[in-house]
Amino acid sequence: MTTADPRHIYVIGDIQGCCDQLDKLHALILKQDKKAHLFVAGDLVNRGPQSLSTLRTLVAMGERANSVLGNHDLNLLGIAYGKHRPHHDGYLRPVLDAPDREELLDWLRHRPLAALINHHLIVHAGVLPSWTVEQTLDYAHEVEQVLQGPHFVDFLKVMYGNQPERWSTNLKGMERIRCIVNVLTRLRFCTVDDEMEFDSKEGLNRTPPGYAPWFSLPRLTENATVIFGHWSALGLQMQPNLIGLDTGCVWGGKLTAMRLSDHRLFEVDCPEFQQIVQ
Repeated sequence: MTTADPRHIYVIGDIQGCCDQLDKLHALILKQDKKAHLFVAGDLVNRGPQSLSTLRTLVAMGERANSVLGNHDLNLLGIAYGKHRPHHDGYLRPVLDAPDREELLDWLRHRPLAALINHHLIVHAGVLPSWTVEQTLDYAHEVEQVLQGPHFVDFLKVMYGNQPERWSTNLKGMERIRCIVNVLTRLRFCTVDDEMEFDSKEGLNRTPPGYAPWFSLPRLTENATVIFGHWSALGLQMQPNLIGLDTGCVWGGKLTAMRLSDHRLFEVDCPEFQQIVQ
């Protein structure tokens, strides 16, 4: 966890392998603040052409860069260790074939799934209505212990799946860990009683019947400002206790950073990358 002064922490939305844009954004920030620390809201890799360079850049920054894990980051770990077959091998093959892959992947699996900095709760996707800030951090820590432990491969082999679709404190074992991962890295729509829906990926005008965007429901994390990425169809969200920073870099949008202390935004334009189809 970063111990940097919040005045020097800049939270960045989904990079997804767009390292040139990360470099430009970092340079823009450094013009204003030579002490800047970067904290990414997950999805460092995939879809863009420079996943390997992105990981190497962040790892080389040492304590001045951190991230929560996103679903694409976990997917990379699943491909590397859990024998999961990639949908688009070309996105991640340079990482998998890199001579320093073990250093990069080890750094990645030691990232948190949630972080609390100066009353800002940072996750990749979202939180359920019934979760408090403290519970969110505790549940994230349960997953972190598994991913950073000696048997992490066992979980990566069974990480994928939409079940259980409803959170319960009575869940145990790998089902419990999978459910927590799905909340923190995949959530978009849910019900007030913590049932999740994972098929819909569009904007708010395509909300599935019976569900609502997770952040629109009364939730026990409203005493903190939740910062998230994951949902590029929403675009930039700046609300009193909610900030969404996925501004669609890989889709030709922007890569956005927000200074934690005053919510000032820094952005760079991004080209739309040709998506690999196999």
